[in-house]
Amino acid sequence: MSKYVKDLMIDGIQKVIGDCREVVVLDVSKVDAVAANKLRLALRQKNIRLLGVKNAVARRALGQIGLSGVGPALAGPSTLAFGGEDIVALSRELTEWAKKIKVLEIKGGGLGETPLTAPDVETLSKSPGRKEMLSQLVGLILSPGARLNGAILGAGGKLAGQVKTLSERAE
Repeated sequence: MSKYVKDLMIDGIQKVIGDCREVVVLDVSKVDAVAANKLRLALRQKNIRLLGVKNAVARRALGQIGLSGVGPALAGPSTLAFGGEDIVALSRELTEWAKKIKVLEIKGGGLGETPLTAPDVETLSKSPGRKEMLSQLVGLILSPGARLNGAILGAGGKLAGQVKTLSERAE
């Protein structure tokens, strides 16, 4: 393959990946055509894309855009999975499909410069996603105010009213 063709392939991979900074590498070589089509269609509905790549070209293309963490997973037949809401949603969806399609293999991935192994992807799939983490954070931020409000409206509120009445009488 000529250098010009490789450069075109590198540019193509970089354009398709875009600004996505999390990638999971799959081996779909043993998946039959019907199951692969169902997989692609279901993932497309969740804004997750699959891209079959040549390993050496993908390693160069991803390394140039700051995704060198994917490099160790690029061995043998490789398909890049990227997109979705976040890395947790991506890994959760792919591990569910790996359970449905037994011959679908998750090889690893990368989160920017950080490489992910197959067990790392499995662990990520069990952790809370972006929306869950944001809701937990908001709950933690609002909890002191909620406790104060509960104290004022509850038994402590009656006490505060009594203290106010006593202070008015004292004046």
